[in-house]
Amino acid sequence: MSNNRTFASLKKSSLMDKRKMKEKLPPEIRLNRYIAGSGLCSRREADEFITRGFISVNGKTITDLGTKVSTRDNVKYKGRKLQPEKKVYLLINKPAGYVTTTKDPHAERTVSDLVRHACPERIYPVGRLDKDSTGVLLMTNDGDLTKKLTHPKYERKKIYHVHLNKAVIRSDLFRIVEGISVDGSIVRVDSVEYADPDDRKQVGIELHSGQNRVVRKIFESLGYRVSKLDRVYFAGLTKKNLPRGKWRFLTQKEITMLKRGIY
Repeated sequence: MSNNRTFASLKKSSLMDKRKMKEKLPPEIRLNRYIAGSGLCSRREADEFITRGFISVNGKTITDLGTKVSTRDNVKYKGRKLQPEKKVYLLINKPAGYVTTTKDPHAERTVSDLVRHACPERIYPVGRLDKDSTGVLLMTNDGDLTKKLTHPKYERKKIYHVHLNKAVIRSDLFRIVEGISVDGSIVRVDSVEYADPDDRKQVGIELHSGQNRVVRKIFESLGYRVSKLDRVYFAGLTKKNLPRGKWRFLTQKEITMLKRGIY
């Protein structure tokens, strides 16, 4: 009887040890995500590097795109070890005249020019702001957060200060609230109101839609032309105390807020 109890106790202990070991093991992710997370390239470029045989894992050349790895594995690109890159989160108060991209051979200036010496990591803009639009723009190298903030199904809150070419009549504000057809679908805003009671050419608009150039299209459909578009709020972030053309790193509180979706 005693031997049976001892055997059962050992068996239970062994199972518990295995569970603890499993819990302690770092999570596995797809190889292309790991490579992109090192700052070497994008996931699409990583797929190409894998299929061309440029990547090895623990000394073995890998060409299978479905391969998964963890931080325990030794991943190399052409013999150079790759390690997870430090995550960087940076906020810009974008001025007009800058294209929201990291590279554009046809653009005189891109938002990357504004943060060229900010950090050694390869960062990119989250979402879009037209060349002539201004305001809050987040840049990061955190792919998971970027997906959460830009995927259409998440529809993050945005607030814009809009300057129009002529005074907006009150009935058109009501029409905007009721819903405006944009590119074949009805876009509804959370709220819209005059930004300055003494100047009806200025309107504040709050919405969650992620459609491209949606604010401009809303007003164009009603016969107005947007002369200036300034994003003052994006997913809990504002341009408060941040001059036009300047940038700053996010606080840890802001980073946590974005990751948890608390805004």
